[in-house]
Amino acid sequence: MLDTQEIISQTPADEEMQVLMKAGVHIGHTRSKTHPAMRPFIFTTRNNIEIIDVLKTAEYLAKAEAFLQTVTARAGMVLWIGTKPSARVAVLEAAQKTGMPSVTNRWVGGLLTNFKVISRRVQTMEEIERKKANGELEKYTKQERARIDELHQSLFKVYNGLRLMKRVPDAVIIIDAVHDHSALAEARRIKIPIVALSDTNTDPRTITFPIPSNDDARLAVEYMTIRMADALARGAHEAEKALAAAKEAETQKIEAEKLNWEKEKEQAS
Repeated sequence: MLDTQEIISQTPADEEMQVLMKAGVHIGHTRSKTHPAMRPFIFTTRNNIEIIDVLKTAEYLAKAEAFLQTVTARAGMVLWIGTKPSARVAVLEAAQKTGMPSVTNRWVGGLLTNFKVISRRVQTMEEIERKKANGELEKYTKQERARIDELHQSLFKVYNGLRLMKRVPDAVIIIDAVHDHSALAEARRIKIPIVALSDTNTDPRTITFPIPSNDDARLAVEYMTIRMADALARGAHEAEKALAAAKEAETQKIEAEKLNWEKEKEQAS
């Protein structure tokens, strides 16, 4: 993994450009695969490979980070989506770091648009786990337990990352919008803001906060997930500070009311 200490949003522009290029975010697809809407984000073409303008990457990444920070500052929830093999590890680590749900195996149709049904499947998975931990499955026959285990394994494989998703998320992060086009379509259908990497074969117009970037290279994906996870963490820290300040204000209010009550009591006596 890239060292998070190297990834600081306040670094000088030229240094950030070097980090972006070192991660390979500027390397796009072949020219024949380029989506016309991505032309403004392409710097040049070399050996038939499109080169993304990293100045645009830095600009749009900053916009995405600012948005994500506001989401968690309001105690919002973000769903990480990265089912492509090259993105799974980075997405899992980012989701764990930020305490957010994730989808890394395969996208289940209706996960956003029919969330109530999906949430019941997560509940079924957790109920099986609870019964297994309590020894409640011992009353079943060996064959019945085998069938229950098989059901749990199939549910776990698909829904394990959704345990924390108790409602429809406030935003989604998609690593490859072309690969996970079904997730993109569902989010758009119910108007959930989308943050996604936008490689040269992607239509950025379908993404609320597109980030011009390679979405295939491991280092590029790692870099971007770390940056976005850090933005979420900053917002969460803001939310914690705001909550602490509110509690402190409430405590001071109660103490002031208590003192006033005691003074009134003394004056009355």
